[in-house]
Amino acid sequence: MKLTLAEPRYLKDSISIISELVTEARFKITPNAIELVAMDPANVAMVIFKLLSSCFTEYDVKGEQKLALNLENLKQVLRRAKPDDMLTLELVDNKLKIKLKGVSIRTFSLPIIELDEKEQKVPELSFPVSIRTTTAILNDAIEDVDIVAESVAFQAEPKKFSIFAEGDLSQAHIEINADNSTKIDAKEKVKAKYSIEYLKKMVLGSKLANDVTISFNKDYPLRLDFVEMDKVSLSFILAPRVEND
Repeated sequence: MKLTLAEPRYLKDSISIISELVTEARFKITPNAIELVAMDPANVAMVIFKLLSSCFTEYDVKGEQKLALNLENLKQVLRRAKPDDMLTLELVDNKLKIKLKGVSIRTFSLPIIELDEKEQKVPELSFPVSIRTTTAILNDAIEDVDIVAESVAFQAEPKKFSIFAEGDLSQAHIEINADNSTKIDAKEKVKAKYSIEYLKKMVLGSKLANDVTISFNKDYPLRLDFVEMDKVSLSFILAPRVEND
């Protein structure tokens, strides 16, 4: 296996974001992509990551390979990658060799670890609501509601998407109408509640893509999809906060 990336930021930013939720994970390297599906330790959030072979200048993978890594260690190495470095990944003596080639050539080796947990499967979810908007709009809204509460309500109607939060004394309400930058696919009013702490980590996906697709349902998981065509996709599934009315 030998993989060379001319734009290291796609891997660097992805691992930086994923490591906010997951400490150790198993990568699947196929002839088409580097893939990862992992749960956070609390089993509240799932991360689904795919870095496509078309993103690489060299992608030599004979068959499917699996390797588990400590993401904090991987993140620390990738942070050393400069924007115009060539980044090469190779498997040597049961270690992941990472070479950064710029003005100088720097090489790091990371151990492959043993992971006991079973392979995660992405759940099949169907949503009555799908909203596509800019990552800037979602990021601002999450920053706004973070001021007042620990959970946030998402509400979709045919032409309107609302985000609101309520603390002991404070309230925040953000209304986003369907327009050129926001497409709302909702037949009826749907409302659901989620953790702001997790959402703050997930909206970091805006480093990878300018748009985000938000899908949810009442008392049902939320899915966020950040996609840069022909390069990378990063998705999150977040368990709902179920209200006992």
